[in-house]
Amino acid sequence: MPAELCPEDLSLKLEGGFEPQWVQLALRAPGRVVSHLPAGERTADPSFVLTEYGEGHCCELSYSDGTRFMVNRAADQVWGTYQPPLTNEDLATYFLGPVMGFLLRRRKITCLHASAVELHGRAVLFCGDAGYGKSTTAAALALRGTPGISEDIVPLELTKGQFWAVPGYPRVCLWPDAAAHLTGIEDGLPRLTPVWDKRYLSLDGRRASFVNEKRPLGLIYVFGERTDSPQAPSVKELRPREALLELVKNTYMNWLLDREQRAEEFNVLGNLVQQVPVRQLVAHSDPRKIPQLCELIEQDAGK
Repeated sequence: MPAELCPEDLSLKLEGGFEPQWVQLALRAPGRVVSHLPAGERTADPSFVLTEYGEGHCCELSYSDGTRFMVNRAADQVWGTYQPPLTNEDLATYFLGPVMGFLLRRRKITCLHASAVELHGRAVLFCGDAGYGKSTTAAALALRGTPGISEDIVPLELTKGQFWAVPGYPRVCLWPDAAAHLTGIEDGLPRLTPVWDKRYLSLDGRRASFVNEKRPLGLIYVFGERTDSPQAPSVKELRPREALLELVKNTYMNWLLDREQRAEEFNVLGNLVQQVPVRQLVAHSDPRKIPQLCELIEQDAGK
């Protein structure tokens, strides 16, 4: 296991417009499809194809809506393009989301597919499958005065034996139904882009706030499937082995890793679950019970 995992040095160059020379040269090399992900079943996400050129010299991230990104081997140069009716906002949304996650993974930084907030001076993370409530819960807590740290991707830093959550961007992305439940207004939050119906809660300090500094990792919640049970919302501690298996499933873009990287990440996560409590969180399927879920988290995280 590496002694340090630090994502702070992420200098890179992002280009648009016509294909730069390094992209043209890469596309002349033989290509090999590394991964193909179909469109999301629970979301409106388009299908995705990852192609490797010249034995890893360059990678292309291509989406079915016409958006494309090229990333060099060192993951410090990125070129992106899109097709109408998409806009620069759509390109930026991809770049700040899955493309940045890809860059982090290429730099061998462990990232959890999670949302993060700050409670009691520590980072509290929410992991789980799509549709289980990670972002909705983070946004609900933010509207109650809990600062947000990161959305969708949480890079982990290991410094002197302590795990830290590194901040992302000052917003939480939400599907329209979740945004309407939280605000009480159908169009209560702005769209991410003009052509996509997904919304976002800004963490600009007006309705909700943002932590722009890393925070020590204090607690991880793994969402189970929502339920109509009268016992929900509920929380229970996971044993280290159970926690490890859950976190392995919830690392970001874990399908990118080769055998050596998987073994290394397994060791990192094994160390993590020995230091940080991991609990299963089950939300009620009725969105009107989100306030009770937030109260449970606030009380449980304060123990």
